[in-house]
Amino acid sequence: MFADVAPRYDLMNDLASLGQDRRWRHDVVDALAAQPGEVILDLAAGTGTSSIPIARCGATVISTDLTEAMIRVGHERHPDQIFVVADGLRLPYEDASFDAATISFGLRNFSSPQDALVELRRVVRPGGTLVICEFSTPTSRPMRALYRLWLKRALPVAAKIASSDSPAYAYLGESIMAWPDQRGLAHMMEDAGWAQIQWRNLTGGIVCLHRATRS
Repeated sequence: MFADVAPRYDLMNDLASLGQDRRWRHDVVDALAAQPGEVILDLAAGTGTSSIPIARCGATVISTDLTEAMIRVGHERHPDQIFVVADGLRLPYEDASFDAATISFGLRNFSSPQDALVELRRVVRPGGTLVICEFSTPTSRPMRALYRLWLKRALPVAAKIASSDSPAYAYLGESIMAWPDQRGLAHMMEDAGWAQIQWRNLTGGIVCLHRATRS
C-alpha cells in the first residue's frame, strides 16, 4: 500500500500533521538519548526521515522497513544511511544486537503489533531502550472531537491534493481511530515483556511517546 506514496510520503506527513511531525521526531531523539557508538534500530523507518536526527547524535542507526520503494527513496535521499528491507515480525538480526530501538507512526500498521513488540524485545539488549512515537487519544473531549473530524474529513482531502494514493491515507485515518489509547499501548508493551514503561503526551495527546526498558 505504501509503495505508491513513497516519493511524496514525507510531504504528506508534513501536511497531515500540520508540520508537527518534525517536532515530534526531535522528541523521539531526546527520549532515546542515543550515545556515540551505540547501535539503534529504527523500525518502520520509511524513507529514513526519523533515522537522520538520531544518527546526528553519533549513533549507528539501522533504518528498517518492509516496503522496498520506501527504502529506495530513502537511500537516494540519504546515501550514507544504512537501510535494510525486512519484515518487523521476522527481523534478520541476532538476539540482543541493538542498544535501543524506536518506531514512529508504524506500530499500528503491523498485522500483529503485539508480535512486533515481542520481536523488538528480542533484538534489544538487556537494559536497552524502546521508544515508540504513535498517534494516540487527545486528553480533552473537545480536542478528541476536533481530531476525529480532521481524520475523517480533512485528511482525505489533503491526501487527494498531495498524494496519488488518497485511499492509503484514508486507511491511516481509520487505523489511528482504532488504535488503543495511551494506557492501552502501555499494557500491550507490558504483555510483550517490556518493563519500566512510561509515556508522555505530545500536542495534547494527539501523539504519545512511550518509553520502556528491556529487562
